[in-house]
Amino acid sequence: MSKRGGFPGMGGNFGGMNMGQLMKQAQKMQADLQKSQEELAEKEFDATVGGGAVSVKVTGAKEVKEIKIGKDVVDPDDVEMLQDLILSCVNEALRKVDAAQASELGRYNIPGLM
Repeated sequence: MSKRGGFPGMGGNFGGMNMGQLMKQAQKMQADLQKSQEELAEKEFDATVGGGAVSVKVTGAKEVKEIKIGKDVVDPDDVEMLQDLILSCVNEALRKVDAAQASELGRYNIPGLM
């Protein structure tokens, strides 16, 4: 380390940025990231399975808001099929949220974030 602090050969700064600039950039990135997360949490994602037999709506915060089931798939002799359709539909909606999160938050390129 040099006598003035910092790293040798860098003149006390990081690749032409002083510590103050680096901190401002990190704070801006953190604020942008938080805003993106909040906006994503408010979005809604839909999924439908079984040719429209079951549909689900979830938020970006992964909260199930609505489940719609077509009357024609309600068969008391085949409850397992209905359960499978609901499970499949919820999981598909949650996959859409995960994909949106990866797309939106991945642009920040912060190792270990996702």
